[in-house]
Amino acid sequence: MSNESWKVFDLPELMSTLADKPVQYREFLKVPALSCGLYKLAAGAKDMQSPHDEDEIYFVLSGKAKMQLRGSERTVGPGALLYVGATESHSFFEIEEDMTLLVFFATSGQ
Repeated sequence: MSNESWKVFDLPELMSTLADKPVQYREFLKVPALSCGLYKLAAGAKDMQSPHDEDEIYFVLSGKAKMQLRGSERTVGPGALLYVGATESHSFFEIEEDMTLLVFFATSGQ
């Protein structure tokens, strides 16, 4: 998206670009070693993710749900920081409140 060596993003502005869909992902940065996006899950929505080829970090900005990873579950809410290794099966479920997450993917650089 950009060859600049640095960039400033305004989180409220980025969040205002999300549509009213039950599930939405909007990538706002993609550079050789990293991509970042916002992931929105409406209350009651189904998270249909499949395992990713990259390591991933989620930062929960708002909302509440359970996260399932390797047969374990944990309730997560605002301020939770979650690491998911590449190829790990994971999903959010029992989404009680609309969730917005900041997502960071470590890319292979290709």
